Amino acid sequence: MATQQQNTELEEPPSCSEEPPGTSQKQLASRRAPIWWDVPDKDWNDWRWQLRHRITAPEQLKNVIEMTPEEEAGVQATCQRLRMAITPYFASLMDTKDANCPIRRQVVPTANELMISKDELRDPLSEDADSPVPGLVHRYPDRVLLLVTDQCASYCRHCTRRRWVGVKAERMPPEAMQRAIQYIADHPEVRDVLISGGDPLLLSESVLEPLLRGLRAIPHVEIIRIGTRVPVFLPQRITPELVAMLSKYHPLWINIHFNHPKEITPETAEACARLANAGIPLGSQTVLLRGINDCPHIIKKLMHELLKIRVRPYYLYQCDLSQGISHFRTSISKGIEIIEHLRGHTSGLAIPTFAVDAPGGGGKVPIMPQYLISMSDKVAIVRNYAGVISAYPLPQGYTGECPPSCEYHKAPKAEVGVAGLMDGQGLIMRAQAPQELTTEPQRGESQQQVISVPVFVTRESTCARSV
Repeated sequence: MATQQQNTELEEPPSCSEEPPGTSQKQLASRRAPIWWDVPDKDWNDWRWQLRHRITAPEQLKNVIEMTPEEEAGVQATCQRLRMAITPYFASLMDTKDANCPIRRQVVPTANELMISKDELRDPLSEDADSPVPGLVHRYPDRVLLLVTDQCASYCRHCTRRRWVGVKAERMPPEAMQRAIQYIADHPEVRDVLISGGDPLLLSESVLEPLLRGLRAIPHVEIIRIGTRVPVFLPQRITPELVAMLSKYHPLWINIHFNHPKEITPETAEACARLANAGIPLGSQTVLLRGINDCPHIIKKLMHELLKIRVRPYYLYQCDLSQGISHFRTSISKGIEIIEHLRGHTSGLAIPTFAVDAPGGGGKVPIMPQYLISMSDKVAIVRNYAGVISAYPLPQGYTGECPPSCEYHKAPKAEVGVAGLMDGQGLIMRAQAPQELTTEPQRGESQQQVISVPVFVTRESTCARSV
């Protein structure tokens, strides 16, 4: 009984009786696949209807696209690892004949997902190792990640959390949610909470609001962020009621996963407008995907279109090392090439940070072209986007000391990593396994010279089944 009640709070609530066709209030709308031409606008624009009528089986998919043998084999063989679910709205954006359609490739499984390379990991970001309480990841000093549901409106075939997403079709239990909130309340260093999953915007307002209320009641939580792909997969979910509830918990930010310009439709633009008009800042996160968006011109077009709907480009991610997605990965040099085509060639607002989420819990590592050529104590030699090389004279006598008026060094706290070395807290940084962090300094080192940082080294079994 408890499980049944929990699932109805997530998605697919009991269907209501059908009502007469309504008139769409939108002046513009995306195309619908022929199979849904006769669906009344009132139903089509209902996010619950969209969830109830998702494509989850190959027989349904064949009614929308002409499946290739590779796709048929992929749907039959891979869905036991990561389920297939595609909203009618997003499915209608797919090219019915072209298997290379960038919309289609993101959500239709192929047999390539069965290929597991030796470098791929079940948990490539080691989130489980950094989880002090269930559903919470605390990796960075001042922020935590909350994984509140394993469900998504549609399932990306390049999903990083495919070991977990869509497996049990459930949300974080209330007792686990309270435990996570208590953990945050007990750790005053946490100022930023990112709510993700799965997709947290699939939760009903009655489930999501208590979480937001609980977080906002913690004095040291400064900002709350939500990571979602709902405006792309299910823009109908961004209702006035949802937006009104979210706007009660400012400062609240939303980061949306966009991968291709074709995802920006009138419906998506309207959803983003509702959020932005409610004072919610919007950012985008894009994954660099082979054969989908690994082109400087596609990424530039995407970034420009995002700014037009008031979404600020945030991150461009190198595809992670999750099992079964090597066919989506590009070289890191491709990401550098894309940034080279953006920096200086378009406005800074349109340039995301290219980053690799380092395996083993290393966190996000920003990567960019090399603009600093050389430097002495008198001059820095730099080059710009056009290849022009300039010398920038450095100020003489500058020591870099903190301004005398700075109030934030009065109660200094120990920094970790390279920042700790720069603050003069040590001379050597030595990686150690967590169980070795209490060891004595090596010969010739004093305790004051050494900063020890925990490093989790893992080489997981590359078993074929990843759930």
